[in-house]
Amino acid sequence: MTDSQRRQRILALTPWERLAEHWERLGIRPGYRCVRGPEVGMAMVRGRMGGTGRAFNLGEMTLTRASVQLTDEVVPDAPLGHGWVKGRHARHAELIALVDACAQRGDWAVAIDEGLVAPLDAALAVERDAHGRQAAATRVDFFTLVRGE
Repeated sequence: MTDSQRRQRILALTPWERLAEHWERLGIRPGYRCVRGPEVGMAMVRGRMGGTGRAFNLGEMTLTRASVQLTDEVVPDAPLGHGWVKGRHARHAELIALVDACAQRGDWAVAIDEGLVAPLDAALAVERDAHGRQAAATRVDFFTLVRGE
C-alpha cells in the first residue's frame, strides 16, 4: 500500500468532526477550487465466501467523491487531489481531496503525514482495539462445553 493509499484510507475512516479539528490545528490554509463535485453516487460492493472464494456482488453503497486543485500555485500543473468517503458527506470528501492535493507539495507532505495522518491513525487503532476487546468479551468457546451423556 502506497503512502497516498494509506492516507486516503485513514482520512476516509476518520469521523468528519475529528478530521476537521485536526486539519484546523495543522494550520495549512491553501486556496483551492473544486474541479469535480462533491458528487454522491453508488459503488458496487463485492464479497467472497470465506474471504477466499469466488467474488460475488454483495450490494451497492452510497459514495461521495470530490476533486480539488490548489489555486495558490504559480506553476501550470498545480496539485490535483481526490477524495472518496462512504455515505453522503460532501464536506468530508472535499476535505480529503484538499489534504491529498496539499500532500503532493513537498513542503507540506511531512507536516500532513506527521501532524495529521499519524495522530488520526493512532486514534483509529485505539478504537479498533477497543472494538476488538468488546467483541472478544462476547466470544463463546464451544469446545469447553461438555455434553451430558
